Amino acid sequence: MVPLPSPCVNPYGLAIGFGLVTASILAIASVGLTLQFGVTNYVNFAYGDFMTLGAYLAFEINAGGHLSIWLAMVLSALCMGVVGVAADRFLLSPFTRRFPNLFYVLIVTFGLSLILLNLIGAIWTPNFQQLPVATENPLHLGPFLLTPSQVAIFGTGVALMFGAHLLLTRTKLGKAMRAMSDNTSLATVCGIDTRLVTSVTWFITGALSGIAGSVLAIDLGTITPAVGETFLFVIFASVILGGIGKPYGAMLGALVIGLTTELSAVVINPAYKLDVAFGLLVVVLLLRPQGIVASAGKA
Repeated sequence: MVPLPSPCVNPYGLAIGFGLVTASILAIASVGLTLQFGVTNYVNFAYGDFMTLGAYLAFEINAGGHLSIWLAMVLSALCMGVVGVAADRFLLSPFTRRFPNLFYVLIVTFGLSLILLNLIGAIWTPNFQQLPVATENPLHLGPFLLTPSQVAIFGTGVALMFGAHLLLTRTKLGKAMRAMSDNTSLATVCGIDTRLVTSVTWFITGALSGIAGSVLAIDLGTITPAVGETFLFVIFASVILGGIGKPYGAMLGALVIGLTTELSAVVINPAYKLDVAFGLLVVVLLLRPQGIVASAGKA
């Protein structure tokens, strides 16, 4: 929940604080989406619905199991990791082997998105669901005014981005993912089990989608079946801005988009802040279509 601003709070400092929270949510989601693309080479348009499903699972675990929303988020992330592996193993991978043209896979992910959207609506109804998040007093942290939940969201984002960095640079799995991102055929010749790496990648990115959906719902205070699908376009903006398939670019793109959208709300109608983000994306695509991080490779 967004705290009410105090008259003595600098509006730009307030906006930067909100921007960092938005950037944290975006970074979690964007890194998951760009890792999927880097390893599989196709775009998953159902990713936003994965986020939504993760948010609803956290909501149900929280309500039914009487657990804290943060523990429910972890359990939901594990469930979404399994959902991600199942979607790849039983739908996307068989389809890719039969129809190598990635355009057809793109259509399949559109279809999966519609199935998940309607399934979520059928189970939980299209109405708004209020998360059981208690009213929180905002904390004054320097120029920022954030609730404890928003501070926790920011901390979660930073921790996961650091974890992604360690995964990609310090582990055999991360190096295998980077090798597949560069050249899958060469990675196979070098002895990398590409099928196993792909499955683990889908588990990780599915878990990230669940976490991203949960923290988005916590920040908003409410969820609907379309919340992830709506947020997906902002995620794509972050991924494209940073450079498609580049995790560090996705992090930087999320930071730029998050700060830009919230700072723009200080000087213009907040209803248009996402338009500002897309305007920035168009400018970057015109001047640097490969993204702002182009030399680091894909993953």
